[in-house]
Amino acid sequence: MEPHIQEISALDKSSEKAELLQTSVSTRKPEWLKAKVPGGENYSRIRTLIDERKLHTVCEEARCPNMGECWNYGTATFMILGDTCTRSCGFCNVKTGKMHFVDEDEPRRVADAVELMKLKHAVITSVNRDELYDGGAHIFANTIFEIRKRLPQCKVEVLIPDFMGSEEALNIVLNAQPDVLNHNIETVPRLYRTVRPQAHYHRSLEVLERSKQRGFTTKSGIMLGLGENIDEVFELMSDLRAVNCDIFTIGQYLQPTKNHLPVVRFVHPDEFKMLKERGREMGFRFVASGPLVRSSYHAAEQL
Repeated sequence: MEPHIQEISALDKSSEKAELLQTSVSTRKPEWLKAKVPGGENYSRIRTLIDERKLHTVCEEARCPNMGECWNYGTATFMILGDTCTRSCGFCNVKTGKMHFVDEDEPRRVADAVELMKLKHAVITSVNRDELYDGGAHIFANTIFEIRKRLPQCKVEVLIPDFMGSEEALNIVLNAQPDVLNHNIETVPRLYRTVRPQAHYHRSLEVLERSKQRGFTTKSGIMLGLGENIDEVFELMSDLRAVNCDIFTIGQYLQPTKNHLPVVRFVHPDEFKMLKERGREMGFRFVASGPLVRSSYHAAEQL
C-alpha cells in the first residue's frame, strides 16, 4: 500500500471511504494538470491588497491551480464570513470549526478591493456558517449592495452554500439581485456521504430550482476523479437540466493534502471534451469542462 493511502485511512473507517482509499491512484500528476507557480506584478498587487484589508479568497483556501493565472489577469474570488467552515467535506482544504463572530464590515472591505481592482465581474463565495440564523445570507446581500454602490456596472456572481435548505435565507441573497446564482452540486449522489457528509443532493438541486423560478441565471459545477462513473455523471447532468441550470462547470478533483480524499483517477482531457459536447447537446447555455476548470475560472467569459 502506498504511504499516502495509509495516512488517509485514519480519516474514516466507513466501508465506502475505505473503498475509495484502496482505489486511489498515484499522487503524481499527469502533464495536463501542471500549472505555473504563482507570481508576477499583478499577483503581488492583489496579494498586498487582500492582506491589507484582512480578506480571504477561495483561490488560496482551496489551493486553486489557476490562482497565478487569475490573479495576474486581475481577478479573484472573495470568500466572505471568515476562513472557518462548520462542515467537513472530504475534498475541501478550508478548516473546520465554529467562529462565533460575524464581521459586519467585511462587505465594505470587499467592495473596496473590487473597486481598486476595477473588476467587471466579481465572484463572492463563503464558508458554511450553519450556526447563524440565516447562514450568513445577509453578508452576501450587503456585499452585493456595497459593490453596486461603487461599481454599478460590475457583474456580481455569488457562489452560495445551501443555507440548510432555508428558502428565507436564499431569498435574502436573491433580493439583492446577483447577476449569477451559483451553487455547486460537487459530485454524484452515491458519493455524498463521503464527499459532502452534511449536504444533501436534492437540497442542492432545490436551491438551483428555486433560484431559477425567480428568474435568475443559475450555475453549478462538479469535480471528477472521486470515484464516480460516467453514467452517474450523465444522470447528474440530466438532473441539473431538469431544474433549468444554465451554466455548468466540470473539473478534475485534486487532493489538497494527504488528509483529504485521494484521487481515484485522473480524467483525460478527451473525456472532458466529450462531456462539454454532451452538456451543450443537453441544453446548458454554457459548459466549461477541462482538467483545470474550477467554478470561478474565467467566470466573466462564462456569463
